[in-house]
Amino acid sequence: MSVGPGVTEVRDFLVAWRADGCSCIRKRFQRAVDDGDLPPQTDPGPPARYVTTFAYGIAVQAASGVGRDELQELGDAALRNWPLF
Repeated sequence: MSVGPGVTEVRDFLVAWRADGCSCIRKRFQRAVDDGDLPPQTDPGPPARYVTTFAYGIAVQAASGVGRDELQELGDAALRNWPLF
């Protein structure tokens, strides 16, 4: 998910792709606030950043060969700490 120097086109694409993913999740959290599914004082930015950071990190772990059971343990740990904000 990262690239070395001299490959700015690929890097820029990945930066935009990740930002778009976070933006979509932020909008979904905002909709949850608007619909009353989350408390009205909830700022959708931090939980959206948390979810995308976790998702991208777990994707790297999976691509590195971490098994399904270990990835499930990571997901379970993240959910035990929810809500964080």
